[in-house]
Amino acid sequence: MQHAPREIVLESGQSADEVEQAVAAALAGKAQLLSLVDEHGRKVLVPADRLAYVEIGEPTPRKVGFGAL
Repeated sequence: MQHAPREIVLESGQSADEVEQAVAAALAGKAQLLSLVDEHGRKVLVPADRLAYVEIGEPTPRKVGFGAL
């Protein structure tokens, strides 16, 4: 986000395609806000005209257990 003291990091249950579509809609002017939902169900709203860049990472599998594989 432009003019923010640091980048915003968000872990989401949304797929990479869903996030990409939301970003594309915001940048195309179809939506005034980029709306994303984090893994705890909280909505994060960013004004579309304030987006500087968006990095979409790969999903990481959750590690459960104590043994080494």
